Amino acid sequence: LSECFNMSAPPHPQPPAKGASHAAGDFSYVGIDAILEQMRRKAMKQGFELNIMIVGQSGLGKSTLMNTLFKSKVSRKSVVSTPEERIPKTIEIKSISHDIEEKGVRMKLTVIDTPGFGDHINNENCWQPIMKFINDQYEQYLQEEINIDRKKRIPDSRVHCCMYFIPPTGHCLRPLDVEFMSRLSKVVNIVPVIAKADTLTLEERDFFKQTIREELRANGIDVYPQKEFDEDSDDRMINDKIREMIPFAVVGSNQEYQVNGKRLLGRKTKWGTIEVENIAHCEFAHLRDLLIRTHMQNIKDITSSIHYEVYRVRRLNETNGQPNAQPPNTLVNPQQANGVAAQHQVLTHEM
Repeated sequence: LSECFNMSAPPHPQPPAKGASHAAGDFSYVGIDAILEQMRRKAMKQGFELNIMIVGQSGLGKSTLMNTLFKSKVSRKSVVSTPEERIPKTIEIKSISHDIEEKGVRMKLTVIDTPGFGDHINNENCWQPIMKFINDQYEQYLQEEINIDRKKRIPDSRVHCCMYFIPPTGHCLRPLDVEFMSRLSKVVNIVPVIAKADTLTLEERDFFKQTIREELRANGIDVYPQKEFDEDSDDRMINDKIREMIPFAVVGSNQEYQVNGKRLLGRKTKWGTIEVENIAHCEFAHLRDLLIRTHMQNIKDITSSIHYEVYRVRRLNETNGQPNAQPPNTLVNPQQANGVAAQHQVLTHEM
């Protein structure tokens, strides 16, 4: 960890812990609230991580949206210079990691891409390689966890969130969309988005969103934030507002334009400029807030304490030879799960 700090600078005295000023004048003060500052310092030293999977057919702007979310070239296509990509014959899963820093806070971001998904005439069972990849990451974490001499911080490649890109047809979900989200929502947090939403009028967009919500309910698909995991009434009230917005109708852009004297990210048309971060134009800002500013830790907690725990319980039952053990790709009730999150850091790489 010492490499993360400027060791040549003279040491500064540590500021007093929050609440220390009370100690002199308030004999009833204990100082329990100082734990928050201790936790903040530890978290700042360790850094954070987020593993996001993006799934959707080619041409929906997945790479552009990821670059827009993090205001950096974080998508695989932006980093890996390759000739014109052809549609792969089978689904390939590729990941690339970045170390991002903002105002002294360091985060390791891993973007997992799935080129080839939904791009073929026959897309039957195209969800299986993605399911296998997610379970493989759980298995890798489990094997590290059960080692007798395990690492202080277990490398965490578990998929925290899967952004599923829905084509802006304006009609309804395709059978492929229903099949994928129905199966994968049991093992990962799915956040559905309507890609390239600027191709729809506002009336078409609202109708499409309502239709998708009804189809999700009819098929028993529980996307993030899942109602059953709301912790209290305050959580439920906040998450109900988010659930009313799902799926997020988004527009991505890496181009800046001058609008009313301000430089803004947007898409220029002959009718005007679509401002990416203007909630009157699209719901990109709501998606960004959910993934980064308000629910990032909750997304990771549910991955660890629910989805991973379901996998862990099933695998340990299999190992112990219990009669009710289930095969690797079947599902058990997530209500039986509890677990602990972990973190790690890796330099930028491609797998």
